[in-house]
Amino acid sequence: MPLLPVRWRWLVASGFLLCAPIVAGMAWLVLTALFDRVHGLVPAGPLAPENWAFVGSPSVGGRPPAVVALLNSVLFSFAVAAVAIVVASMAAYAISCLHFPGRSLYLAVVLVLHAFPAVSLLIAIFYILRVLGLFDTLVGVILVKTALELPLGIWLMKGFFDFLSWEMEMAALVDGMSRWGVFWKVALPMVRPGLLALGTFALLSAWGEFILPFTLIVSSRSWTLATYLQSFLTEAFTDFGMVAAVGLFYALPVLVLFGLGQRYLLNLYGGGVKG
Repeated sequence: MPLLPVRWRWLVASGFLLCAPIVAGMAWLVLTALFDRVHGLVPAGPLAPENWAFVGSPSVGGRPPAVVALLNSVLFSFAVAAVAIVVASMAAYAISCLHFPGRSLYLAVVLVLHAFPAVSLLIAIFYILRVLGLFDTLVGVILVKTALELPLGIWLMKGFFDFLSWEMEMAALVDGMSRWGVFWKVALPMVRPGLLALGTFALLSAWGEFILPFTLIVSSRSWTLATYLQSFLTEAFTDFGMVAAVGLFYALPVLVLFGLGQRYLLNLYGGGVKG
């Protein structure tokens, strides 16, 4: 293979240097979770299986079992991704392919909504969930997180729908297909890369969400892994080995998901949209 030009070598080297702190942090997390003692990034003690005792333990100290927190996180993340994909794709298709009064104003309002950070809306969200009877429920947090993901999702999907071939949609309409059928059977299959991108962003955002579950969920039965991990950091004596193990346990499902779907992701993005 030909060597990279000098300027590209510098860019690659700069990329490695910028990623070095993240790689070092992940290495420390793995080593601390597996070994009894770690000096820097060098194991200095035997393996420590007791760090992983939380996996099979029942509820201890007010915490739910780790499996319950894991299932809550999986349900929370995939529900947010699924609802965001469906709602954002329908709204984006209507904005991109249909003409209605106030369309430009609606787009501007959606963009403004994306500018509000979730922290600034916590008090209002708290009162709304209390009125609806959804406070301290996983369903309430799912709805709130999905609503916060929709502005970005709508703008992202609109960019994909803007490049659809109107001739294909018109041919389907002439053949007797309804607008709803055109959306599901013609438009959506052509924007699969956008659906995958939106689903990935929403899933990762929900998986790493901490503020909303920590603020809007009180009872431990609805804890996610983020609040489960935080509970270990509030103790008088913090067992960093167990904290690292919980953190690695928190990261493993996402790593496995990307490992299994990497080839599909690359093929889908490389295939593009064919008409």
